[in-house]
Amino acid sequence: MIEGIKAIVFDKDGVLFDTEMIIIECWKVIGKQKNINGIENVIKKCIGLNKTDTVALLKKTFGDSVPFMDLMEEAANMSRAWTIKNGLPVKEGAYEALDFLKESEYRIALASSSSTATIKKHLKESNMEQYFEQVIGGDSILHSKPLPDIYLNICEKLKLLPEQCIAIEDSPNGIISAYRAGMKPIMVPDLIEPTPEIEGMLYRKFDSLLQVRDFLKKGIGKETV
Repeated sequence: MIEGIKAIVFDKDGVLFDTEMIIIECWKVIGKQKNINGIENVIKKCIGLNKTDTVALLKKTFGDSVPFMDLMEEAANMSRAWTIKNGLPVKEGAYEALDFLKESEYRIALASSSSTATIKKHLKESNMEQYFEQVIGGDSILHSKPLPDIYLNICEKLKLLPEQCIAIEDSPNGIISAYRAGMKPIMVPDLIEPTPEIEGMLYRKFDSLLQVRDFLKKGIGKETV
């Protein structure tokens, strides 16, 4: 194990599951149906936010007259229908990384802005339940990423200091949240590449979870490779 690191905390969408592109495509359809131009681009900025903060950003951008809470449920239903038909897409290297972490006796947790019910459903469908010691969803806190609350909460549940935990994230909002919490953020970008400001917050950046696994393997017993 890397010296001083006790736990690895995963984000869900865009890290373990290739679901963010699906939801973006759903919002494109809704945008065309409701004549809300460019809504899918705003939704990209919402990656990592919970439902409350997503609705707030949408209202700020497009106004209060659109029933965004209803549209979010519509988008979620469309996304669920897609996964029922096509299966839940798992990111490359997810199982390999989780197997390695479990074998290496890292503690494993998940902190996602998705609802707790959705998280548990996806973990069950993908047979990942057994890996995770603690799980927290965006509906369990008032404000999710980029505020540090969700990561501070998961560290408290693990009874570990933030600096003892690595957070694996794909979005700038997630990286900012983990960084503000005092964790070591590893970024595996999905739809959004990091800006220079975000890169300055990173512990490491990799192209896949397989690379994360290999880094942790090489880092056994030391913090740098």
